[in-house]
Amino acid sequence: MLQGKRIAVTMPAYFAEKTVAKTYGDIDRELVDHVILVDDCSKDRTLEVSKELGIDAHRNESNLNYGGNVKRCLRLALDGGADVVVLLHPDYQYTPKLIPALSSMLTTGFYGVALASRTSGGGALSGGMPVWRYLANWGLTNVMDVAFGTHHTEYHTGYRAYSRELLEAVDFESLANDFSFDNDLFTAALRAGFKTCEVTCPTSYEEDASSIPFDKAVRYGFQCLKLAGSQLVWRLSGRPGWVDRYSD
Repeated sequence: MLQGKRIAVTMPAYFAEKTVAKTYGDIDRELVDHVILVDDCSKDRTLEVSKELGIDAHRNESNLNYGGNVKRCLRLALDGGADVVVLLHPDYQYTPKLIPALSSMLTTGFYGVALASRTSGGGALSGGMPVWRYLANWGLTNVMDVAFGTHHTEYHTGYRAYSRELLEAVDFESLANDFSFDNDLFTAALRAGFKTCEVTCPTSYEEDASSIPFDKAVRYGFQCLKLAGSQLVWRLSGRPGWVDRYSD
């Protein structure tokens, strides 16, 4: 618990047998009230290892894809009474030691979404991110900055935190089930009037860390461009339905 708020860490898992223990071991259990893992039909021992560690672990009856799995994670966290929900991939690409920083940004009440940026401070390249992926990340982020009217160093991180208020205000269940889910939810948050922030996050591309295949990465890139175009049109049309949730 932090500043009287319940903190839940959710881990959408897929073939995370080799890394989940290391990820879980770096979670501050004095701060985090609930750790949830949802295995999206991995054909390894992700579920069994997670339960052995004491994690509140679940398994989907069928593969829901990335977005569908994250939806279930978020719903379980809300049902468990979380005030802040941290999304952390269990492949140890992102350090769990930033959970306090992400959570504290939201417990202030000023923000609805906090992003952990791998590219801020140049940590992505030193952490082993392939150059082609870094350049694609940088290019898409700059386009999205203009379209969204926000200023972030990365929109493609899988390490994020959401306030309960945001998740209850936005119909995240209706969003896409694929890799575009995180940014679909981000734009939905903007349209609902929530402010966003980020923290700098080191990254580690170890052998066992998961990575989106090249063909899916290309598809994801086009989805980001389409989403950016849609958001730009929405902003230029006068932002219908905009509510400033932080005005007096």
